[in-house]
Amino acid sequence: MVSQTIDILKNELPLELESVVLPDDVVTGLVLVDIINGFCTVGAGNLAPREPNRQISGMINESARLARAFCDRRLPVMAFLDTHHPNKPEDPYPTHCIVGTHESNLVPALQWIEKEPNVTIRRKDCFDGYFGSIEDDGSNVFVDWAKNHQIRKLVVVGVCTDICVLDFVCSTMSARNRGFLRPLEEVVVYSAACATFDIPPHVATHTKGALAHPQEFMHHVGLYMAKERGAKIANQLSFSEQTKA
Repeated sequence: MVSQTIDILKNELPLELESVVLPDDVVTGLVLVDIINGFCTVGAGNLAPREPNRQISGMINESARLARAFCDRRLPVMAFLDTHHPNKPEDPYPTHCIVGTHESNLVPALQWIEKEPNVTIRRKDCFDGYFGSIEDDGSNVFVDWAKNHQIRKLVVVGVCTDICVLDFVCSTMSARNRGFLRPLEEVVVYSAACATFDIPPHVATHTKGALAHPQEFMHHVGLYMAKERGAKIANQLSFSEQTKA
């Protein structure tokens, strides 16, 4: 029944996936969204998976491989880490990823990037990394990073496809359209390195306050909405010298 529903969704909302080549003569940046224990490591918190999840595991592996390819080429990388302060109003989800906790740290497969000179780490206290990059003086760490590196292409990966990844892509596309991110031209979402969580309808029905969130369904919707906003959705990513990212 679930697979039939997904097939209907994909037929009604077909999504064109592309093979994207990242050229050598254009600066490409990579943004890693919330690939932290609290969302990805089994049993690590209120919003962490309760059991191993193939989509999330695949996202971690592809993101780590892509991050290594970018770091080997000394290309700019920014990693957003969902990090909340205990006394601030929470979002609609249960308490999670409090500052200073294991939940708010990168998953083990990506902790090595903290020592890489081309990587910028930004802890944010909201869904949207674009808004989470705003400082008290009104400056924006992400905007400054993009402009300082003269980024023309941006690759976005991480979790959750339909929440934090989508929110960041929507804001970034709007900022690009307004000219706030020149010379940024293109935003690419790499589907194999994105994932979301799974709450089947039958589980939500018996869980107080829970909303149904079928994983494959919402993953597709997140990618579809990102494409509607103007992002490219890639199912294959490579550098121009044909070395797979």
